[in-house]
Amino acid sequence: MGRDEHDAAEKRAVEVNGVDFRYRPELPLALRGLRLGLERGSRCLLVGANGAGKTTLLRVIGGKHLIAPGAVSVLGRPAFHDTALAGKVAFLGGPFPFEVDVRVGDILARTAKEPQRCRLLQELLAVDLDWHMHRISDGQRRRVQLLLGLMHPFEVLLLDEITTDLDIIARTDLLAFLRRESEQRGVTILYATHILDRLERWASHLALVERGSLSWLGPLSALSELDENGGPLRLSELVEGWLRGGLKP
Repeated sequence: MGRDEHDAAEKRAVEVNGVDFRYRPELPLALRGLRLGLERGSRCLLVGANGAGKTTLLRVIGGKHLIAPGAVSVLGRPAFHDTALAGKVAFLGGPFPFEVDVRVGDILARTAKEPQRCRLLQELLAVDLDWHMHRISDGQRRRVQLLLGLMHPFEVLLLDEITTDLDIIARTDLLAFLRRESEQRGVTILYATHILDRLERWASHLALVERGSLSWLGPLSALSELDENGGPLRLSELVEGWLRGGLKP
């Protein structure tokens, strides 16, 4: 590897090297030769139709599935095999079946390691310490999940539809917090979502997954069709055009 290649590799937070993955031997491939590279501090939107492989990709990067050591590296380490990544990489999303009769404040008293950061997130997400987990709404449950998941200052965040249950204020405040984390601490964020409103200026990159493969990856600034870059389309319109097949990435 030359000096330039080595320097580029050092900057990458996530490197996926042609991964094939299936959940069971008799099932079809969920990921097909997928390649993806993201530099540290990137905020990448992961888009695609339902079943395209977005969640599977996030889980593979997050070390949730056994893969070959050289297939996926995160922060220069093998995603599944290096246990030190558990304190550096977070996967947030999906169900949060925490319905025990316990106060949020009691949970935080046992788990919060950085009180100042915890208070900041509690206020930002408007989480009431007196909420009882078995009596809160889906939106409140999602806020608690995010509070618990973001209390530790991770270096890579893998987010799977984490704003689905949030109201517009909570969503806006959360995205602003995540942007600050990216810009000030160099946190790398890969965010799978179907809700694309107000994300033109939030994201740095966009990745399109189709049938388990990556069809396009690049900076939003390279998309001349986007309204933010002088084009006629909003981000949601551009992605819809890609998914319907009327526009080519």
